[in-house]
Amino acid sequence: MENQHIFNINSTTKIGASYPLFICGPCVVESESIIFETAEYLKTLFEKYKLPFVFKSSFDKANRTSGRSFRSIGFEDSLKILSKVGKDLNLPVLTDVHETSQVGEVSDVVDILQIPAFLCRQTDLIQAVARTGKVVNIKKGQFMAPDDMFFAVQKSFDAKNERVILTERGSSFGYHNLVVDMRSFVIMRTMAPVVFDLTHSVQQPGGLGGKSGGQRQYAPYLARAAAASGVDGFFMETHPNPDSALSDGPNMIPLTEMEKLINELLVVWNTAKPFWKD
Repeated sequence: MENQHIFNINSTTKIGASYPLFICGPCVVESESIIFETAEYLKTLFEKYKLPFVFKSSFDKANRTSGRSFRSIGFEDSLKILSKVGKDLNLPVLTDVHETSQVGEVSDVVDILQIPAFLCRQTDLIQAVARTGKVVNIKKGQFMAPDDMFFAVQKSFDAKNERVILTERGSSFGYHNLVVDMRSFVIMRTMAPVVFDLTHSVQQPGGLGGKSGGQRQYAPYLARAAAASGVDGFFMETHPNPDSALSDGPNMIPLTEMEKLINELLVVWNTAKPFWKD
């Protein structure tokens, strides 16, 4: 399989080349006001640094620890808000899908369709997403070896879609903990461009009883290590007030801390890139 490190997300945004792609936004669509407050801030920030940016938010959190946790404001309402972000702010948008029945309607709204980590082995879902022709972002399962992600990529290629991104989000390590094996970036970059999900990598699944905990204070350390190891982009969830967020608050980066973090990552990424083996 040839490396597929550089391709267009849409007419104005690409992954690869001489700069990292940033995929950022709140964990889930909580309200139009929070989504637009975050998207407008991030758009201004990434335009300042002339960096490619994709706005991210989930229309539904189908894999919450507890069935009583917040999932969504509703399928149609969430998609309307994501569509409005894309059109009003002229931004590419990413969201995840959990069932093949969702793919058609969601693909009309977004530029990247994401396969959640727990579903990265679901052949029908990957191939349904691939057949839309949109970019496919496959998150590596917490239970998957990095070399086994070749077969997930191959499923999309078999469906005639080679615009695939792989996202690392840590591996299960005992109970309620994840670790990141830096070798995975090197291994998976032989298959497709690789993005590091720094906020989910510090998540503690189910660590707070009926919901997941997290250690956002360690996200910058892992992100800098990934930048040195070799990645094509960074995935990070952010929120104006993570402590009041309805999902994944403990591991999201406060919006006001984003610029400092991006500066740090650029320093390491630009310094280390000449040493990567593409």
